[in-house]
Amino acid sequence: MKNTKIIIAIVVAIAVVVGVVVWVMMMQNSAPSNANNQNNTPAQNQSPASGDSVSIEGFAFSPATLTVKVGTKVTWTNKDSAPHTVTADDSANLSELSSDRLSQNQTYSFTFSKAGTYTYHCAVHPSMKATVTVTE
Repeated sequence: MKNTKIIIAIVVAIAVVVGVVVWVMMMQNSAPSNANNQNNTPAQNQSPASGDSVSIEGFAFSPATLTVKVGTKVTWTNKDSAPHTVTADDSANLSELSSDRLSQNQTYSFTFSKAGTYTYHCAVHPSMKATVTVTE
């Protein structure tokens, strides 16, 4: 009888862990469908946005393509309840363009001092990608 209770407890514990893992995977897999929302992703023929701020919401960077001049300070604001990061794709720029995890309503700012194209992503949700083009 005691062994039966132990086996039942183990089975229940495994079921709970599997349920949590499945739930987390479903939440992460739902992110790309939100990122494809037309309000968050510029059309292919649309010119890149300009300005100095990027909103993180709906598991997407908006605008996904930003053009700024050298010396511009860009600020990212996390409007999602989930944590996000701003992490350079290029390891050479990783130490420069790299935020800590941003909780809801937290911001991260970076001043672009060199012309070039900076691609970045969210380290927590790698399907979230965006680009900043810096011009002279």
